[in-house]
Amino acid sequence: MADGRSRRRRSRYSRYAGGPDPLAPPVDLAEALEYIGDDVMAGYSPERAMREFLRRGGSEGRGLDELAREVARKRQELLSKHSLDGTLQEVRDLLDKAVLAERQQLARDVTMDDGDRAFREMQMEGLPSSTAAAVSELAQYDWQSAEARENYEKIKDLLGRELLDQRFQGMKQAMEGATEQDRQAINEMLEDLNELLEKNRQGIDTPEDFADFMDKHGDFFPENPRNIDELMDALAQRSAAAQRMLNSMTPEQRQELMELSAQAFGSPALMESLNRLDANLQALRPGEDWGGSAEFSGEPGSSTGLGLGDGTGVLQDLAELDDLADQLSQSYGGARMDDLDLDKLARQLGDQAAVDARTLQDLERALRDSGYLKRTSDGQLRLSPKAMRQLGKALLKDVATRISGRQGQRDLRQAGAAGERSGSSREWAFGDTEPWDIPRTVLNAVRRRAESAGDRAESRSGRLFEMSDIEVHETEARTQAAVALLVDTSFSMAMDGRWVPMKRTALALHQLVSSRFRGDHLQLIGFGRHAEVMEIEQLTALDSMWAKGTNLHHGLLLANRHFRKHPNAQPVLLIVTDGEPTSHLEPDGQVFFSYPPHPVTIANSVRELDNAGRLGAQVTFFRLGEDPGLARFIDQMAKRVDGRVVAPELDDLGAAVVGSYLGSRGGGRPSSDDFGMGGFPGFYGGNRGFWVG
Repeated sequence: MADGRSRRRRSRYSRYAGGPDPLAPPVDLAEALEYIGDDVMAGYSPERAMREFLRRGGSEGRGLDELAREVARKRQELLSKHSLDGTLQEVRDLLDKAVLAERQQLARDVTMDDGDRAFREMQMEGLPSSTAAAVSELAQYDWQSAEARENYEKIKDLLGRELLDQRFQGMKQAMEGATEQDRQAINEMLEDLNELLEKNRQGIDTPEDFADFMDKHGDFFPENPRNIDELMDALAQRSAAAQRMLNSMTPEQRQELMELSAQAFGSPALMESLNRLDANLQALRPGEDWGGSAEFSGEPGSSTGLGLGDGTGVLQDLAELDDLADQLSQSYGGARMDDLDLDKLARQLGDQAAVDARTLQDLERALRDSGYLKRTSDGQLRLSPKAMRQLGKALLKDVATRISGRQGQRDLRQAGAAGERSGSSREWAFGDTEPWDIPRTVLNAVRRRAESAGDRAESRSGRLFEMSDIEVHETEARTQAAVALLVDTSFSMAMDGRWVPMKRTALALHQLVSSRFRGDHLQLIGFGRHAEVMEIEQLTALDSMWAKGTNLHHGLLLANRHFRKHPNAQPVLLIVTDGEPTSHLEPDGQVFFSYPPHPVTIANSVRELDNAGRLGAQVTFFRLGEDPGLARFIDQMAKRVDGRVVAPELDDLGAAVVGSYLGSRGGGRPSSDDFGMGGFPGFYGGNRGFWVG
């Protein structure tokens, strides 16, 4: 240091309150995306699906609904546990003690004039039944008992502290045993505060006015407001809660309290200052709830009766709980998770509730910012291609797990399988994309350098590798496939709970083909009353519609057109359905519908299936449901083209379709690498599909 002395630095630590924790680990979106994807495929919009997940919550924390139930439970507990007569009951107890002590003193004092004693006893006997009236009547009484006088003074002190505690939290305890000097400081603070607020109402206050006030009276405000607006906000919230407490009392309780307030600290001056303060705050903060009330059902006169200060605190808690219930409902326009007040949540339900809510906030923010949701030109949210890929990966992983679990085999890859390494290597040629055989390449370089050790020019070149040294792994060519996945989109699929499994199956197959078998040509075709070629985003977002018809004929027409576009690829036809064909296309393009199925509809469907067979398509039907008539029809259809029939459970539909696709490609034994997830055990699909019916 310049002055030769080292300075000790003082570090200050406090709770982080600057928004999302920069050191927190990133939220895991996989679970959220899986739930959202299922709901979207069930017909929800992505926005609603996201909201539903936030309401349910994930496996690691509570959702909005559970937090809302906790809020409702605490609110009901506060209302049912307490009553509002705590201060009145405490005043009554002190008054009874004072009267009893005075009577005892009158009976013991033998020096007192009998007429004076009789008059005083008559005064004690004739006190009004109203607590407030009795306290007021005894204001000028000359107490003979020191104990009685002390208890009566406690009444005035209690009322003063309770009234202050209504407006300034913690004042009841702070003013216990207060001296006359302390009371004078309170009166001076209230006078200065009212003057400051009135100047603000007139628009003539300055920052210096606030600074001077805080310099003089800052000890009364432990929350340490930074400006007059923060000061007014805190005071108005407390004052409004005090007013709501009065509104919640019975008319009799309210009248008693008003009359007793004049005895606070033995003078009406305190109540006059507080009334002036309330009027200023109501004018400055009219948006606070000054007219509300609550219905307390606690037993009157019990130990759970609330004093004025504690009751005001409970009314503030109820207001916070009502705010939280509104925020957690997310039912208002433009609602966002960032609307949640985490500080209020921590105060009312504990720190863990705030942690759960912050996790939900981070999830919503991550879902919106990560690119999983995109907003279309019409303003609607949609799952983005990135989200579709992530969903597809999760579904494909589940499919691989199911297949490997059923097989229970180790990886049985065969050398020379389509697109896989044959075990040998060859010299690299221009245009090769196969991976290098590193050991062979290094060995070639070492041999070349050893053989040319005497060649000085070679030694001076300094090159470790030459192009002639490089060898690549040799692989067998992989046969391309033209795949048509026909999925039944008739209303019966949605009615019987097959809608989402159908979409999950399509998404898993689409992910496998687009990520691992990019040379294959996949076309997704939905067939209901009519058939339609669909992109995966369109299919997964498709709503179930009440439209009669299962137009397999139209679907096969589109599939055969797809096969003809790719004459050099192996045609693979996969059909998922739960009903017989009940509609077909007429020559003029109109849809003909008939139930039971019309012979012409059956004939048209059979003719197009035969056309697929003549194109060399490997056909697999996936029959959903136990209808015997459907089973006979599909069996007969499959036999015409030497096809296969699979009747999987709904949970196994994806595994059945993917397994059949991999086997139909003619690759022998599909391996874990076929999924692009090398950690899964292999399975045997053969070249004729999987789980043959």
